[in-house]
Amino acid sequence: MNVHYSSKTDDWYTPQYFFDKYNKKYTFELDVCASKDNAKCKKYFTVQQDGLLQDWNGVCWMNPPYGRAISKWMQKAYESCKANKATVVCLVPSRTDTKWWHDYAMKGDIEFIKGRLKFGGAKENAPFPSAVVIFKPENLL
Repeated sequence: MNVHYSSKTDDWYTPQYFFDKYNKKYTFELDVCASKDNAKCKKYFTVQQDGLLQDWNGVCWMNPPYGRAISKWMQKAYESCKANKATVVCLVPSRTDTKWWHDYAMKGDIEFIKGRLKFGGAKENAPFPSAVVIFKPENLL
């Protein structure tokens, strides 16, 4: 069994204090991957709306599902930024050995998180390290 992928869920709700820290710096307008219960912004895309099919504009927060589809979310974040439409701040597992990390995360500004986050609703800290990847149009020229 691969311990890095051994969770019962791939949805990890962003801790409020953690979001607040980045919101203070970036003032988010859109949560691109949320539900009514865990949305961090007034404007957000739900699973039913499928954020991968929507246009991302402005300053966006992204805490995607951490399963196999994460590469699609990182690609969308990178491409939305590259099109000069969005700044996207991504809370992701620090999986530096994966293809999506090398294809997308390494093109952004990376902040490794010290320790392991305790995601909303969890009894224990995450079983993996986390990172924040920031895609800003001015940095992708």
